[in-house]
Amino acid sequence: MNLRIGNEKALSTVVTTLIILVVSVLLAGVVTMYAVNITSTRTQQEDLRITKQRIWVFANGTAYAAFSIDNVGGRDVIIDKIQVRGVEASWSSVHYLRRSSSFTASLNPPATSGHDWSSFTYATGEAAGSFSAASGDLPLASGDTMVVYIKDPDSIGLNDVGTTVGITVFTENAQYYVECNIETSVTA
Repeated sequence: MNLRIGNEKALSTVVTTLIILVVSVLLAGVVTMYAVNITSTRTQQEDLRITKQRIWVFANGTAYAAFSIDNVGGRDVIIDKIQVRGVEASWSSVHYLRRSSSFTASLNPPATSGHDWSSFTYATGEAAGSFSAASGDLPLASGDTMVVYIKDPDSIGLNDVGTTVGITVFTENAQYYVECNIETSVTA
């Protein structure tokens, strides 16, 4: 005797498995998005602003590149390397000054010979600063500014006056690129 209770229609095993699989993937996606959202809102971001970039070439062929780096992000950074026109500047040619705030004046070119980095008026209207010679990677605290001068960056000469070159600053997480025109420092 065959007993039938109601209509015996049900989902197949394949359809049931697919439904369980899709639901678990969607739940995993929601959990992942929640974790990323929580992590990224609590993580401070790196953000540097390179400004006041200038490159001067003197009549004797000596060149200087200069720029200011403002750390406007929420975390401290380490400057790994600096390139001018795609050529890495050696740390022995880099001089820098740390400031607790940014400034508005343009940078001044240094003297061609006998330049004193211990008392250098790097910007009009600013007090003379005592620049340090770099020996390796440069830390820059959040909210601080660093003024950087590079003596004789490779591949910059008197014949380059008037051309545009790029300056790139590298950190562990990013690279920051700006361009400027090479100027002569000779005035009438």
